[in-house]
Amino acid sequence: MIKVCNSAVLFILLFIFPMLLNGCSTAAPSSYDDGLPILSQEELIRPYTKLGRIQVTRETFGSDYSLTPDIKAWGLAALQQKGEIMGADAIMLPEVTGHTTTYGIIPSAEYRATGFAIKFK
Repeated sequence: MIKVCNSAVLFILLFIFPMLLNGCSTAAPSSYDDGLPILSQEELIRPYTKLGRIQVTRETFGSDYSLTPDIKAWGLAALQQKGEIMGADAIMLPEVTGHTTTYGIIPSAEYRATGFAIKFK
């Protein structure tokens, strides 16, 4: 029978087990500079048609270390990806929000990105 020392078990519980639970969530989102232009109302000088409202939501339980530093970049990249699927030329009026709540002792976070996909005439 294999004898495991307490320090090895402690190492596994503190370092390796959380990494396994995190999975692929530590992958960095793509930069939002590469996709569709993100425009404010003042930047729209050409006539356009609204294709629709885009809303992307991500809910996490526990801590989400991959998004904490740059929630805005995640939200804008998600809006651009959905806009490209819709065939949009740009995204206007983006809004990225996030809030946290606690269920007992487990923290939960919800991130939401909204905007409008537009097509220039």
